[in-house]
Amino acid sequence: MIIGIGADLCNIDRIAETLDRFGERFINRVFTETERARAEKRVERAATYAKRFAAKEACAKALGTGMRMGIAWREMGVVNAPSGQPTLRLTGGALERLKAITPMGHRAVIHLTITDDKPYAQAFVVIEALPETG
Repeated sequence: MIIGIGADLCNIDRIAETLDRFGERFINRVFTETERARAEKRVERAATYAKRFAAKEACAKALGTGMRMGIAWREMGVVNAPSGQPTLRLTGGALERLKAITPMGHRAVIHLTITDDKPYAQAFVVIEALPETG
């Protein structure tokens, strides 16, 4: 069953301006080490950061909270499966919220898709609750 859906559209140029203006202060406040490592390897680093920013916004919407109720930016981190498929790893208040919305006897699975086509980056998050087996 679907327990959360979120979407976000982010302007890459706005993220580039924020990176230029606030640099490390912005990056340290919003992104995990894994996200930073990936973005800093890219020629289009602003687009990479923008996709991850959009993913965090979409995730907060799917959790039903937005960026409030104890949810922090770095508690939602984009990670990639060995196949390259992106998903989100939650910690802290974001993980607690995920547990709170997941029905008893189920486990949550987060589906994420991210894309960019300058000047925009976009993300969709679907949180699915699957029955526990065994």
